[in-house]
Amino acid sequence: MSNNPTRHILVTSALPYANGSLHLGHLLEAIQTDIWVRFQNQRGNHCIYVCADDAHGTAIMLKAEEAGISPERLIDQVRGEHQRDYADFLVHFDNFHSTHSPENRHYSELIYRRLRDNGHIVQRDIEQLFDPEKQLFLADRYIKGTCPRCKTPDQYGDNCEACGATYSPDELIDPRSALSGATPQSKTSEHYFFDLPAFGELLHQWIHSGGLQSQVANKLDEWLDSGLQQWDISRDGPYFGFEIPEAPGKYFYVWLDAPIGYMASFRNYCDQCGLDFERYWAPGADTELYHFIGKDIINFHGLFWPAMLDSAGFRKPSAIYAHGFLTVNGTKMSKSRGTFITARTYLEHSDPEYLRYYFAAKLTGSVDDIDLNLEDFAQRVNSDLVGKVINIASRSARFISKGNDGVLSDELADSKLWQQAVDAGETIAGHYQQREYAKAMREIMALADATNEYFDARQPWAMAKQPGREQELIAVCSLCINLFRVLMIYLQPVLPRTAGKAAEFLNADLDWSQPPQPLLQHRINPFKPMMKRLEPASLEKMVASQRQALESRTAPAVSKHPGAENHEPIAAEIEFPDFAKLDLRVAKILAAEEVEGADKLLRLTLDLGGESRQVLAGIKAAYGATDLVGKLTVMVANLKPRKMRFGMSEGMVLAAGPGGKDIWLLSPDSGAKPGMRVK
Repeated sequence: MSNNPTRHILVTSALPYANGSLHLGHLLEAIQTDIWVRFQNQRGNHCIYVCADDAHGTAIMLKAEEAGISPERLIDQVRGEHQRDYADFLVHFDNFHSTHSPENRHYSELIYRRLRDNGHIVQRDIEQLFDPEKQLFLADRYIKGTCPRCKTPDQYGDNCEACGATYSPDELIDPRSALSGATPQSKTSEHYFFDLPAFGELLHQWIHSGGLQSQVANKLDEWLDSGLQQWDISRDGPYFGFEIPEAPGKYFYVWLDAPIGYMASFRNYCDQCGLDFERYWAPGADTELYHFIGKDIINFHGLFWPAMLDSAGFRKPSAIYAHGFLTVNGTKMSKSRGTFITARTYLEHSDPEYLRYYFAAKLTGSVDDIDLNLEDFAQRVNSDLVGKVINIASRSARFISKGNDGVLSDELADSKLWQQAVDAGETIAGHYQQREYAKAMREIMALADATNEYFDARQPWAMAKQPGREQELIAVCSLCINLFRVLMIYLQPVLPRTAGKAAEFLNADLDWSQPPQPLLQHRINPFKPMMKRLEPASLEKMVASQRQALESRTAPAVSKHPGAENHEPIAAEIEFPDFAKLDLRVAKILAAEEVEGADKLLRLTLDLGGESRQVLAGIKAAYGATDLVGKLTVMVANLKPRKMRFGMSEGMVLAAGPGGKDIWLLSPDSGAKPGMRVK
């Protein structure tokens, strides 16, 4: 048993907002946290993981109104969905609560009163835009208008997505409410502010106390250096949330009570289990407290939260661990491309442990973004988990079952290889502790490679055919089974379900509170498949399914006028920055040929103004190959080359028309030149 004393640890991850489904970005954080918690408990520590739904705010109120239900019913429905999705991804919370709870009301009011009594709440009038039809004050995101800088219409009240300018809502040209379309009115209202500047020195010490990643500390330093501002913690009614004590019609801003939700969820857990709440939240507590969050909310957790806790007489976090954003196939998750993937859509097409492993193989202790490359995803899962780890057990077990009635050898065939695997445990544990999961996975896969190389070098299949080598055969395969057990001990935080199957097969636990001991003269159970290969086709179906679901949800209705039945629905909207990324160029078709085996494709050779490109275009129904030579077309020149079934396509040809034989390109005499940019 480890000589280190048992650590008592409380862990949280950021609260998902209760107005929509979980997506893979949410799962990145939850899986990262869950792996760390499972590792701590596997090592013999007492680690508790709590979370909750963030259930307050104007967005919740408006979403419920749109659905024709009460906010309470909406957040109850969403909470049930969130809990199911997390559980199906094997994320285990000791408690999953809601910020709309008696515990959260209690601690929100308690902390507010302590801040107020300590002189850290100030009141002053502010001017805001007001929707006269909806009868509510408008947050910046609910105000739209024309950008005062570049004159692009339909921009939000605080920034322009076209030119990147930032401004205040009253600078918008022709501002309107995004909720009703009404012209906003300017109104004055008294608001309550947390006096954050009073904590400048405390926050400077906190930021450099060693509990933050260097990138996070540097970012928080920038805010300190630029001067802290008082933080508006109030909102005017109507608002779904908790009313501020002794302030009728004023409500706590959602970000005031959201982090307090960590305390509320833990209080709820303590009441269920008889734990001492104060032991984890009192100043000077001998316990540890960690928050796992995304890098977009570090200001709330790294500045506002520790200052509030200090004034209210509670302990500050031991550390805050921020992670980067999730991209899919190298770009921001996109609804139009089907890569804004919800948790449920993923679960309908793939195994949750595949994603848990892939995230682990990419996650580091830094705040860098990570990319879910779907092609690499399938290859890595199949190579590492199926081809390396599980393969060790499946190849070795059959010789043990047939040759020795399922009983392992009483000796280790290679003590040096065994010790190498055992000794790697502390290094791997150190990587887990520092959230360097990618390093841990590389160490584990290196051990799997060494085990497979050993198996192949000893050639047990040949031994099985040679009389007199039975004992040697059993010893070799028994060592591989023991090494498989060590690998699964190290992988258990990432693959809890497969680890359970492995423990059943091995007829042994996967304890990591002490260095693994070999199983000698031990009976194992017959091997059963533990994991199947990930078929890339299932990922393609997943993306197509998500795209179809989002398009059906967002596509506008097609007006019914004569001929409307011939019109296709307009696809989901994109933002101007998405369109601005396209580099459209005129191209001359130098050659065209039919593609053998393809009904619709032609292989085009295009002149892009001195550069030649090959494109596979689905326009065979409209043009014969010989008809196209010499014609001009427009192509998307910066589209990433794509390997298709019939070859590589290095762009996309654009054409217009209803389809079939009616597809139109540019004529050669249009005046356009190859390479000319289309604006």
